[in-house]
Amino acid sequence: MTCVILQPSYIPWRGYFHQIQKADQFVFFDDVQYDKHGWRNRNRIKTPQGPQWLTIPVRAKDNVGEHRTIHEIEIDWDRPWSRKHLESLRQAYRRAPFSAEWEPFLAEVYARTPSYLAPFTIDLTIELARRLGIAHTRFLRSSELGIPGHRTGRLIAIVQHLGCDRYVSGPSARGYLEEDRFAEAGITLEYMRYDYPEYPQLHPPFDPKVTVLDLLFMTGPDAPKYIWS
Repeated sequence: MTCVILQPSYIPWRGYFHQIQKADQFVFFDDVQYDKHGWRNRNRIKTPQGPQWLTIPVRAKDNVGEHRTIHEIEIDWDRPWSRKHLESLRQAYRRAPFSAEWEPFLAEVYARTPSYLAPFTIDLTIELARRLGIAHTRFLRSSELGIPGHRTGRLIAIVQHLGCDRYVSGPSARGYLEEDRFAEAGITLEYMRYDYPEYPQLHPPFDPKVTVLDLLFMTGPDAPKYIWS
């Protein structure tokens, strides 16, 4: 079986869902340190004026706190961000072929008010994966597994705990994964290759580094063809 371990992100890009599609067991790595300048609480969409960030505000104490983990981060509901995100998506993609089909789903998503960031982003990612046709993957959270360790050693411990013999990682991990330790543990290590075709997009030029919603709005049920098919 194949295992993938990734930090939860806000409406990730298509490569994230490709890794989900490859996984029998997918672990949201939610008990590692929160990086406020990463993808945990933000992502990009295309607009006529260029790329635009959608950022979920988090409580100030979580922004400045040392060693806070992702699953400890609280959403700042004193700021009306969810309505603004929904409206930004509506405005940016009102001419997209499949935007109307996604409207009810997104309206329901942005009506949610969870206290913490991780449940919101994780649940949304799982729902999008299912709507992309990924039915076989089992989803877990590292914070619920209770497996200690650091870096490569902890990744291997999680993979072994889940009974997997293959681990799929993003290519950027080549710089810090101890590859020989996977081999010693009898685990095959595979790196992703993000070599995806372009698809029709509003507001050229083509930009591959945007949320998967861009692909879904533009291609609808054909979206998997532009990821893993």
